[in-house]
Amino acid sequence: MNLISPDESGTHFPVGKLRKKILTIFGTRPEVIKLAPVIQQLDGYGKLLQTVNVTSAQHTDILYPFVRLFEIRIDHDLQIMEANQTPNQVCSRVLASLDPILAQERPDMILVQGDTTTAMSGALAGFHRRIPVAHVEAGLRTGDVYNPYPEEMNRRIITRLASYHFAATPRNRDTLLSEGVPDSGIFVTGNPVLDSLKTILERSEVTPALEEVLKTTKGLRRIILTTHRRESFGQILAENLRVLRSFIDQYEDIGLIFPVHPNPAVLGPAVSILAGHPRIHLIQPLSYEHFIVLLSHAWLIVSDSGGVQEEAPTLGKPLLVLRKNTERPEAIESGVARLVGGSPQRFGAMLEEIRQEANWTDKIRAVRNPFGQGDSGKRIAQLIAKLLIEVDHEHDQNGN
Repeated sequence: MNLISPDESGTHFPVGKLRKKILTIFGTRPEVIKLAPVIQQLDGYGKLLQTVNVTSAQHTDILYPFVRLFEIRIDHDLQIMEANQTPNQVCSRVLASLDPILAQERPDMILVQGDTTTAMSGALAGFHRRIPVAHVEAGLRTGDVYNPYPEEMNRRIITRLASYHFAATPRNRDTLLSEGVPDSGIFVTGNPVLDSLKTILERSEVTPALEEVLKTTKGLRRIILTTHRRESFGQILAENLRVLRSFIDQYEDIGLIFPVHPNPAVLGPAVSILAGHPRIHLIQPLSYEHFIVLLSHAWLIVSDSGGVQEEAPTLGKPLLVLRKNTERPEAIESGVARLVGGSPQRFGAMLEEIRQEANWTDKIRAVRNPFGQGDSGKRIAQLIAKLLIEVDHEHDQNGN
């Protein structure tokens, strides 16, 4: 039997009659960031595997720069984005557009990531065609189906549709087991976002605009703020911004940098509450690599983002999570992050506590990242190759 070793690990796989085909679908910036290391590793199995990359373009302007950044080849672009569309409309358009591509490409596996409506729709389309689905970042749960919405329900649905579950942490694996997912289909791999983060940190440069804001805030304790989740909109967002402004008013050694999401539900309150303060800087959204550079200069990160909860441990930065709950409790348990909850009074008290707790940042630098060590893309690609070859081998044994 002929063998190939696709990488320096020494792992050998038998060469089948035909390359196995993996169709990966993504539509948002986080999906590209987290799938890029997996796709790049799969492309290294050229004699064994063929990759087909499909984007729904659920996000448009903020998606394609990341496709270019990570040099991801797009084989099919569904272009489903329309203004003010609902999750139901996204789902229906992905299903209708993806189905003929599945009929044409006839993949052996569909790969999805996370909890977007694109990922859920891709998994459902695969199930309808009886194509095995593999889920990257499986097993995340908050326990509240409406928080985050619709992501929490999307990830639960994907779990029921998927055959293979690539869980970032042992806790995620335990969650899947508790829901009846067979142990044989669960693999703890870490999260490939750390692979991308490591790549960005190695080659990132500071733009003139970012250099200017860092120069302006030199000598200040920088708070970097991101907030954009639907459940934060309205009164909660406004109250959080008021707490931050009051805190900065009180202490002259504190500054705030806020890359403002263009959604009017974020931009409007940001301008009305924070604009005009000499130590508060409202800036345009940053590309991922420049955003990571900015986070690396933070004294404190304040965010409602799930991805930032994974990035903060790698950067060694303390994080306040502007949410009532989190699907990534490992960040809290490791000591890197603290959960603010829904109370502005609690938020203000926590800011005061952090200001007085001089050694929190020092402790965080020594924390081992609970989400992986930056080799998840390689590990997932190896598992996919092994899974597909084992299936092929079983078929051969049965005379098919």
